[in-house]
Amino acid sequence: MKHKAIIFFLFFIAANGFAQKNLDELLQKHNVQSIPYILVEELQMFQLNDTVTILDAREPEEFNVSHLKSAINVGFNDFSSEEKQLQNINKDAQIIIYCSLGIRSEKIGEKLEKAGFTNVKNLYGGIFEWKKKGYPVIDSIGEETENVHAFSKHWSKYLQAGNPVY
Repeated sequence: MKHKAIIFFLFFIAANGFAQKNLDELLQKHNVQSIPYILVEELQMFQLNDTVTILDAREPEEFNVSHLKSAINVGFNDFSSEEKQLQNINKDAQIIIYCSLGIRSEKIGEKLEKAGFTNVKNLYGGIFEWKKKGYPVIDSIGEETENVHAFSKHWSKYLQAGNPVY
């Protein structure tokens, strides 16, 4: 029995390391790191102190399934830096942008910088990593949920915690 526990523990460590490597490789493949990353633990600290503006670069149907508390949905497909909700944000304020994994959010972060925002960071691993680390997400009525919109079956393999919704 003791050997089974050790084998399970080693398998768990290897699986977590493999998953993190896959995320690292995915982001290196799709991103150029034009927007600096922020880790979920760092964002959690900012969020506790209420010193950050959080923007969600996913589509409204994804946002409605779950999102980070206090996040503002700016979308991706129809994003415009002229949107009303962005007009009231100080261009020098700390802004964290996220999506499912951090790919779409980098592109929106670039558009924010072109619009004059000076302190934009991209959440490394997006809402998938946030959920994996055990932080809460809320649904469209503000209730905590285990559901996370996984975008598609293809991308859902990167969601390691929560219930995938399509």
